[in-house]
Amino acid sequence: MHSKAYRVGLTYDLRDDYLAAGHSLEETAEMDKPDTIAGIEQAIRKLGHSTVRIGSAAQLVKALAAGERWDLVFNIAEGLYGRGREALVPALLDAYRIPYTFSDPVVLALTLDKAITKTIVSAAGLATAPFQEIRAPDDIAAIALPYPIFLKPVAEGTGKGISARSRVTTPAELRTVALELLSRFRQTVLAETFLPGREFTVGLAGDGAAAEALGVIEVNFTRPTETSDIYSYETKADYETRVTYSVPTDTTGRKAAELALAAWRVLGCRDAGRVDIRCDAAGRPNFIEVNPLAGLNPTHSDLPILCRLHGIAYDDLIARIVASAIRRTAQIAPAHQARQASAIRGGAWHGARRV
Repeated sequence: MHSKAYRVGLTYDLRDDYLAAGHSLEETAEMDKPDTIAGIEQAIRKLGHSTVRIGSAAQLVKALAAGERWDLVFNIAEGLYGRGREALVPALLDAYRIPYTFSDPVVLALTLDKAITKTIVSAAGLATAPFQEIRAPDDIAAIALPYPIFLKPVAEGTGKGISARSRVTTPAELRTVALELLSRFRQTVLAETFLPGREFTVGLAGDGAAAEALGVIEVNFTRPTETSDIYSYETKADYETRVTYSVPTDTTGRKAAELALAAWRVLGCRDAGRVDIRCDAAGRPNFIEVNPLAGLNPTHSDLPILCRLHGIAYDDLIARIVASAIRRTAQIAPAHQARQASAIRGGAWHGARRV
């Protein structure tokens, strides 16, 4: 238990609220269920902190305008619109200098765009599949990657837009699927060289030099002829019958963890999350994508499943996240207070108004 009891606000997007507003199951795939919020809240309270349920970005705006404040915000709000949707809550909290868990607005906006993320990862010398972007129908003819090619929306999560049809083997298939994705998601389509090898997901915690891999699990497809070995939206929704998870003990699993940790540090992610890795035809691990706001459902989400398989209890995972955020807050606060005191002494501020 921490020596100080914090008042912790919880920001999240409750799936039931969006379904009630008329959004589809696929649109709300990244939203949270009530048992996720309850699980996080219970774990935080076990640490000796109190909790306040805030809700979505819109509800956060109302709470801030009403003068509400918190010592820390545990943020898992995904947002619904635009490439910057995951950055909305942390940006608001930064404006009010309220500490929060997980990555900052820059990282969350950057990593939601898979192409920008891969560009940075590749520039750092880390392995990732060759790719091109399809922003409009005219771009399709310019794709010069070897077949098979894998297609997916550039800024979605939870496997949205990914299916067995995502793996295309001819120019005709490429055009058909790319046009469908452009029309359906109204965003850039990412075209990558297909990686045919093993698939892993790596759990990460902490940030910078203190970041560490919590463990690695391998995704094993139980019905590969049906899923084409693709961790699709349908597969994730029905993971209990379509996949099994195992802990790799070989060199490839270790290399996947090393690659994931390197990418996590390069991208500046914080507190906890996941990096997905898939091997190429030569068996070499390649970076696929990072999830700095990984699902935290105690039973069904990949990160808690991974932790469970590595002997880390759900409450311990939440405790690590909170501790990481509190350490960062403790490091930043004294410097901010010193700057503020210096400004006041120098007469640069008069009350809350700069003069």
